[in-house]
Amino acid sequence: MKLRTLLISTAAMTFGAIPLAAENTARADTGAETGADVSSDSSASAAQEGSSETSSANTRRVFTPVDFERFAPRSALDMARQIPGFSIQSSSGNRGLGQADTNVIINGQRISGKSNGPVAALQRIPAEEVVRLEIVDGASLDIGGLTGQVLNVVTKSTGGITGQFRYSAEWRSFGVPFRWGDGQISLAGGGEQTEWTLSLDNDAGRRGNEGIERVFDAADNLIDTRDEQSNFVSDRPSLSGSFARTADNGNILNLTGSVTANLFDQNETSARTGIISPVDRFRLFRSKEDEFNYEVGADYSFGLGSGQLKVIGYRRYEDSPTSSDVITTFADARPPEGSLFIRDADEAETILRTEYTIAGLGGDIQFALEGVKNSLDIESSLEVRDAAGILQPVEFDGASARVEEDRGEGSLTYGRKIADNLQMQLSFGGEYSTIRQSGVGGQTRSFFRPKGFAALDWKANKTLNLSGRIERVVGQLNFFDFIATTDLNQDRVNVTNSNLVPPQSWLFEAEATQSLGAIGSVNIRAFYEDLSDFVDQIPIAGGGEAPGNVDAATIAGLAGEITLLFDPIGVRGLRLDTNFTVRDSEILDPLTSQPRDISGFRNFGVGVEVRQDFFGSDWAVGGAYGYSENRLAVRLGEVSLRSEAPGFARLFVEHKDVFGMTARFRVGNLIDQQDRFERTIFLDRTAGLVDFREDRDRRFGVIYSFDIEGSF
Repeated sequence: MKLRTLLISTAAMTFGAIPLAAENTARADTGAETGADVSSDSSASAAQEGSSETSSANTRRVFTPVDFERFAPRSALDMARQIPGFSIQSSSGNRGLGQADTNVIINGQRISGKSNGPVAALQRIPAEEVVRLEIVDGASLDIGGLTGQVLNVVTKSTGGITGQFRYSAEWRSFGVPFRWGDGQISLAGGGEQTEWTLSLDNDAGRRGNEGIERVFDAADNLIDTRDEQSNFVSDRPSLSGSFARTADNGNILNLTGSVTANLFDQNETSARTGIISPVDRFRLFRSKEDEFNYEVGADYSFGLGSGQLKVIGYRRYEDSPTSSDVITTFADARPPEGSLFIRDADEAETILRTEYTIAGLGGDIQFALEGVKNSLDIESSLEVRDAAGILQPVEFDGASARVEEDRGEGSLTYGRKIADNLQMQLSFGGEYSTIRQSGVGGQTRSFFRPKGFAALDWKANKTLNLSGRIERVVGQLNFFDFIATTDLNQDRVNVTNSNLVPPQSWLFEAEATQSLGAIGSVNIRAFYEDLSDFVDQIPIAGGGEAPGNVDAATIAGLAGEITLLFDPIGVRGLRLDTNFTVRDSEILDPLTSQPRDISGFRNFGVGVEVRQDFFGSDWAVGGAYGYSENRLAVRLGEVSLRSEAPGFARLFVEHKDVFGMTARFRVGNLIDQQDRFERTIFLDRTAGLVDFREDRDRRFGVIYSFDIEGSF
């Protein structure tokens, strides 16, 4: 009843008034015009221009580059982010490749990648090569797994080499160094039958916060005061690219790849005074990661018999050496205290998938087989300072091990038109997997999991599209959950748990997209998920805690996006984008057996973006606001809560022709959002006996950014 009431009341709020918008990390400081309705003539001519064919009954909206001219887009991604009522969904990265789980395709083809997915692929495509962007019914495509709104980006090579670049500088009012190394340069080229892209970029971050943390005893007496400052420095240089070729006989080859480094450093200082220790202390925590990874994907489609066969190959490898250490020094020069934890993790995933599609039973039938091999190798060590302050190795059971999985799956998918305005897609199949773990508690186990879905896409009228989906989902285990680990900064330890099994769920989704014509669009999605074998923090036989399976959990919610364009009422160039998410969850606590929210669950998000383009000039201004709420994160002996009140607000001013480039200046955190963290440590959580609690507020100042983008 609680979940049902939530959905009904939220829906009434949504349609009764225009809500504020919610978190939408895929959308930038920009907006877009409404796409044109598609007639049969325009759809036919469009299909001849590009390599993807759609029919008017299955095409919801079509956009051409002209629709985005006022935003001076440099890439297909810039255009896609401005489509009213649409947001890019990146791959979840779970369960091999499986059926498509993003809502973006390029020239009618799914993207055979994970981290090198739709955002990266669209960012490499220059705006000059975009023919059009189509929002189509996912169930109408012969790509298993797609339903609801799907973006098909139709491209055509210009025949030469084009390029684009982006540079972004950022600085803050206090606490962190200047960020100067964030940027990207991309090239694209090809001919009548080939297209290629190449991109070199660095995603850089310079973040930090500072403030006071207070510690209280069980009687709520202040026992420690800590003046703290954190800095986070990250760089993610990456080289990525793609190659596509269509042969004279219609065979299609697609190649994608990326090589990336992920360099991360964290430092946290804490000057401490109080009755916890009669001596003032200085604590330093440091964490470091020097990750290297690569990803390659390839697919080849060709005619075989009366159908089409696609063979997909994928390989990912990641080497992640990490270290963390904490050291506390004392004002009276006594020996320091602290620990050092070092871990080297090697992850690998290899996939071979085949899909055979053939016409039959009035529609399309697809047979798919997939084989996957996943592995994780971890070598860890822990050292603790002795009474003399010297690091000494200590036994840390289960911190070094190997986990691997061999998995095979098969599926049969059938899609067809039920009527001119109604599409259906059905799929059923299953997977068989074997998981092996070496080291402490190592064992080998095998599982069979059925999976499948039923989906409908209905074009109720010219402006309203409805879709629904029921799916049996099999989740992906995080192999790191099998291995013992320690968090030195928060004094948390997870022991080994070799008994994890893959989670499963029944997912129910319904989506409505209402075009408002020249005024904008509204998209609403309701969802309910009934989960089994859900992974949460549980007590482990023999002592300690670790991630483990809980019998059942539920998630329900409503999400929406609303775009309003004010040109029809006389305010030319003004656009408002809003989105929201309202969710509820329930799980039985593994320790107390009482119902609660899923640990760390994000239950609410709302945000709004506004942009004003001044026609007759190259200037634009705008701003955005976002706010979200989380539920308590729960472990056996503690609960904690992170909050970010009063939300994040920013403004920008943009000029679209500075020597042929787009320049943008942004100012963020205008209302002084703070990073707040509360934690209660229990002697016995079941009895409510508190040991102590921490209360922390940190500020991170005003953020100033300058972006420059151009093409060549």
